[in-house]
Amino acid sequence: MTAFHYATTLEETCALLDDGEDTMVYGGGTAVQILLKQGVLFATDLVDIGGVAGLDQIEETAKGLRVGPLVTLRRMETSPVVQRVAPLAAEVYGRVANPRVRNTASVAGNIAHGDYRLDPPTALMVLDATVEITSRRGSRKVPAREFFVDFQQTALEHGELVTGIEIPKQPESAGAHFAKLSSLAANDWPAASAAALVVEGSRGKREVRLGLGALSHVPVFLQFETTADTPVDAVVEAAKDAASPLLEPIPDVRGSSDYKRRLGLVAVEEAVRNSWKEGSDDDRRTSFFGRRRRR
Repeated sequence: MTAFHYATTLEETCALLDDGEDTMVYGGGTAVQILLKQGVLFATDLVDIGGVAGLDQIEETAKGLRVGPLVTLRRMETSPVVQRVAPLAAEVYGRVANPRVRNTASVAGNIAHGDYRLDPPTALMVLDATVEITSRRGSRKVPAREFFVDFQQTALEHGELVTGIEIPKQPESAGAHFAKLSSLAANDWPAASAAALVVEGSRGKREVRLGLGALSHVPVFLQFETTADTPVDAVVEAAKDAASPLLEPIPDVRGSSDYKRRLGLVAVEEAVRNSWKEGSDDDRRTSFFGRRRRR
């Protein structure tokens, strides 16, 4: 039977995690409860960190945001600070499952779960976010693009837990869009998802960043550079060409590999087409998310 431990400090949490062989953190608990009931999780001990002060804060920093591990997905969706500083993150967190799940699930538990179908990593990767990891040995920071290392496996090692996510400020001139395509129900895991961010560069260049979910055994990141005057159709084709070799979707009840691969290219096109902004430097259009928030 799984034993619960109720930590009151981060130091106590790290000690409990380090001392146990099969000990896990219990934050929001949405994924843990399901996996325990399904009999696919065999943790002997769970460390509830709900009583550790200061882990549920969203802080605006000089560079962007610092998000505590116990911040719920719903707060990421609705926080005015997140909507202003990193609107793509607010949009993507707001597309996870349903309000009941988002009101319970935590940002750290969401990524620590390591599922390849997750929505938030697509935004965290294109926004160049960093994951703070802490243990008895101290703290280290891992780029979100390197956090997911294999099928349902993250950069977390024994005795470690996620203690924060740092998200740089989204450039005001950047175009952004999140495309999520489901084949069963709107609240189900996606069959394919793509977050795109188009960032203005120097000398008429633009950088296109893409984060892909449910299209390989881990969330996928890619980027390429093009010129600002490139026709949007050409940019879309370049994005699809860059993404195609990286698509290795896992077949399941939501569709075959071929079906998901085709759907993935549709998601890439939607994300890139909607995030690509036309116009000169003196007449930039407002980003997709900026327009939507003001409606």
